[in-house]
Amino acid sequence: MDDIRVVTEFPRKVREIENLWIPMPDGVKLAARIWLPEDADADPVPAILEYLPYRKRDGTVERDALTHPYFAGHGYAGVRVDMRGSGDSEGVCQGEYLKQEQDDCLAVIEWLVLQSWCSGSVGMIGISWGGFNGLQVAARRPPALKAVISLCSTDDRYNDDCHYLGGAQMCDNLRWGATAWAIAMTPPDPALVGERWRQMWKQRLNGNGIWLQDWIEHQRRDDFYKHGSICEDYSEVEIPVYAVSGWADTYPNPVFRMIENLLGPRKGLIGPWGHKYPHFATPGPRIGYLQECLRWWDQYLKDIDTGIADEPMLRAWIQDPAHPAPIYEERSGRWVAEPSWPAPGIVERRLALSPGRLAEGDGSDAVLTICSPTTAGLSSGAWCSEGMTPTLPIDQRMEADSALVFETEPLSEAVEILGFPEFEVTLASDKPVALLSATLSIGLEDGQAALVSYGILNLTHRNDDFEVAPMTPGKPEAIRMKLRCCGQRFEKGQRIRLAIATGMWPIVFPGPEKATISLHCAASKLILPIRKPNDLDSKLAPFAEPQGAQPMGREVIKPGEPSRQEITTDQVTGETTCHLSSDTGAVLHPHTGMIVSAKHTDRFTVHPDDPNTARGTCAWEKSYARDDWKVRIAVSATVRALRDVWRIETSIVAHDGEEVVLERDEVKEFARDLN
Repeated sequence: MDDIRVVTEFPRKVREIENLWIPMPDGVKLAARIWLPEDADADPVPAILEYLPYRKRDGTVERDALTHPYFAGHGYAGVRVDMRGSGDSEGVCQGEYLKQEQDDCLAVIEWLVLQSWCSGSVGMIGISWGGFNGLQVAARRPPALKAVISLCSTDDRYNDDCHYLGGAQMCDNLRWGATAWAIAMTPPDPALVGERWRQMWKQRLNGNGIWLQDWIEHQRRDDFYKHGSICEDYSEVEIPVYAVSGWADTYPNPVFRMIENLLGPRKGLIGPWGHKYPHFATPGPRIGYLQECLRWWDQYLKDIDTGIADEPMLRAWIQDPAHPAPIYEERSGRWVAEPSWPAPGIVERRLALSPGRLAEGDGSDAVLTICSPTTAGLSSGAWCSEGMTPTLPIDQRMEADSALVFETEPLSEAVEILGFPEFEVTLASDKPVALLSATLSIGLEDGQAALVSYGILNLTHRNDDFEVAPMTPGKPEAIRMKLRCCGQRFEKGQRIRLAIATGMWPIVFPGPEKATISLHCAASKLILPIRKPNDLDSKLAPFAEPQGAQPMGREVIKPGEPSRQEITTDQVTGETTCHLSSDTGAVLHPHTGMIVSAKHTDRFTVHPDDPNTARGTCAWEKSYARDDWKVRIAVSATVRALRDVWRIETSIVAHDGEEVVLERDEVKEFARDLN
């Protein structure tokens, strides 16, 4: 965050309410932290609500310090609320995006508009969970909610979140399940809630549940996932929506769908960034994102014409080719604009398949077979990259022995793509359940291959997520699958590369048995969305430089260790393990006197010839201390992909000082449902 210009003088002086209680209709109180102009009682302002389970006291506190005082200094009330059963709020939180969560948010909005300092207009902003629920609450249509900024979020909880991808069980179902469980098990701060902190903590430990179990129990697109997915009825969202993501993030796809399908004012922004706010995200370039937010808020919460409503609907970063690396500080490229989506100037280029080759025209009559080792995909990077850890895709050549690889001749001219590549294929499987992965890369001049996009399809979901049906072994079927959206330039002399495999580990778990796919080249095509420059590109005004309010003070008590990812193979068992670890060290927050620390490890292991050895274990340790108050939790969750069942093993130990408050181990199994 060193390149953020710190702003300390604002048009309006700011005061902070460190904590106050917002009553819910059932008597539960939610904890809120508010920044607002000192004179807001005399000159009321709109409220900007960020509503999360991530602990305002110590979890999101550093980014909150940059953002909400900045909004307040420009004539807004920045309101950060802990959801029910999280942070310092009362009650229990029994899952993601439940109706109770939305009902509470409606009550928070109603409370805000009754405050003397609020003008009666409310906006919602959030990243990830806070981006999700901003859209979901917008669909409930509270009258005071006038606009939303939704970052790194989704309109489709089933097929474009961490649970299932193309109907395949995602490894991030476990990763996020363990992370969310650890957060949900943490206690409130006694400095705010008093002696009842332990009672509130025990209520969470015994009542918040293990949400991972719900996600693996629900393996199809049922009402569980339809709830909270605005793609079920885009017309329910009528207010202006600004959807933001990055190519290194996992949620750029919904930006395209939302600007295509929402009916009200909407705008999309996709940069090179990972899963962070764009004023401090990597890869850069970073932008003056808070200034961009103010333009949106001024337009729709204050009725000030900022010009943002007249700008192109989509602004996206077209990335230049780069050698593959697990982390980038910045990606070179340029901003482009489109007036609408689908964009009028984008055309399809269809490349036919022949053994080892991609070319326009007809493909060969060859039928090629592939049965990848279950380790295929290890070079693909993390499904969700924070951008600040070394988890981006590396050289795709390491997958060459695990996939069918097709390449064009060196390009005779540069090509730019924007949107969703697609793979149209006729294939047969020798097993009723099989996975198909398609990876698009740039073949660089020195032979390295840099990943651009990929798609994964559980072939039992080849029709859609409702008509799930096993493959008939040996029967060829025509299938069309979408890859992740992308914005990429291929230079003259480089190659377009497509790799086809039967898995992508550890992005998704393998199927119940190894499958061989027979690919019919004559009826198969790679379809690219080719974009030509347009006049809007040159008319784009540059973004302002990144700004933020005064960063929060912090003191490192014990240094941590940077995140590391390692891939190792056991020479005795033959199993390969992908291991990721991080350690924050111990950090003192001077404004609260609290010392916080967190460690986590992810281990995903599989034998290349046995999909039923596939397993992942994710563990977290979290501690909180002040004077003689010391609490800590340790959680661990394991998922095993056995032939017939998903086996979930969970363990938690919670300590108050040296006293064990809770210790519980649990094992559950769920029958595999064609995945």
